[in-house]
Amino acid sequence: MSQKVVAVAGATGMVGRQMLHVLEERNFPVKSLKPLASDRSRGKSVTFKGEEIPVEVMTETSFKGVDIALFSAGGGTSKHFAPFAAKDGCVVVDNSSAWRMDPKVPLVVPEVNGADIAWHEGIIANPNCSTIQMVVVLKPLHDAATITRVVVSTYQAVSGAGKAAVDEMYAQTRAVLAGEEPVCHIFPHPIAFNCIPQIPQSNAFGDNGYTSEEMKMVYETRKIIGDETIQVCPTCVRVPVDNCHSESILVETEKKLSVDDARRLFAATPGIIVVDDLAAKTGVGASTISRIETGRRTISFDVLVPLARGLDVSVDELIANDRHDEVVIRPEPHHSPGMTVWTLSRPGSAMQAVKMRIEPDAPDPEPQVHPGHDFMFVLDGTVRLTLGGVDHVVSAGESAEFSTMTPHAVVAVDRPAEVLMIFDRDGALAHLHD
Repeated sequence: MSQKVVAVAGATGMVGRQMLHVLEERNFPVKSLKPLASDRSRGKSVTFKGEEIPVEVMTETSFKGVDIALFSAGGGTSKHFAPFAAKDGCVVVDNSSAWRMDPKVPLVVPEVNGADIAWHEGIIANPNCSTIQMVVVLKPLHDAATITRVVVSTYQAVSGAGKAAVDEMYAQTRAVLAGEEPVCHIFPHPIAFNCIPQIPQSNAFGDNGYTSEEMKMVYETRKIIGDETIQVCPTCVRVPVDNCHSESILVETEKKLSVDDARRLFAATPGIIVVDDLAAKTGVGASTISRIETGRRTISFDVLVPLARGLDVSVDELIANDRHDEVVIRPEPHHSPGMTVWTLSRPGSAMQAVKMRIEPDAPDPEPQVHPGHDFMFVLDGTVRLTLGGVDHVVSAGESAEFSTMTPHAVVAVDRPAEVLMIFDRDGALAHLHD
């Protein structure tokens, strides 16, 4: 594929930042990147392949000269701006619900109906998150035995409702553990230690008693599979985890299909891993395999060998990583108001090390909350580390390590300060992609 000029509309949001991460992770041939957002993000920047790129305020003329635009800025924004992008010759891939049911717009999951991209007229829609993972599984079953009815229950992570919702879940969790009353701003009921069978958070239910999220699964499944006769009965539930949607699916088919038949179909389908089969072949627990696959656990040697044998690959293939012939990293400074950041580690590393120079007149940072731990060492000057409303003064030569489930922020005291920060994956996502 030739190099492309790529725009990301909604680049400062949770999904937009993840789009940037995937473009970089997959080494997509980006000639140049154009991050776009609303006026609220004026003055912000995003990091892509080690480069700090200023965010532009999206207008109707933002897409001239752009080859591909990834939209994740809400349905209203997509409905307004996508036609202008398409008119300028840009191919829009839209993540909102704005265009999904438009008969002139293909609704595509590549593993299921990728060929539908051929008839696009400038806009391609991608489905609701829960629909995507379901239809990948339904497609081989439908091709083999014709599905007549689907009963599905979803267990959807809080991140699907945005960063503010994730922050609210953590704040409510701390409140409940402290014996305090949780406060609701995003959700209609407390999400901490709770499940809420209502998605979205407001104006969810239609006249038929189903939520709009549930009806998306009904209509989108039929359009993607290409069969309007499939009956879909969904129940969508928000659960108190930050990432990872799950589903329980019951399928009825016209032709008889055994469990073993279904397993064989799944094993032959790209994008599906039958985890319990792999667990049986390797002797490694299904939960362990799942944690490895999602990056929540590294592979120890006692797991590595049977896993390689079960996957029929060599150990070298399983642990192979991109080689870096250059040992020395030459960090470049990236500037934002009141702060300069040097990234000291390679993109994609499990841990990210950065050097920060914080000016005393820097804008007050918004306290961050995310899973994991952060480590900080003060190289020069003095900083004030605020943890959950409590201030801690950390001077040159001193360090701090703290749980990032507590709201935290760092400011310089009296004069510029330089600090070394080490983040895990969650910390890097929270601090380095704003």
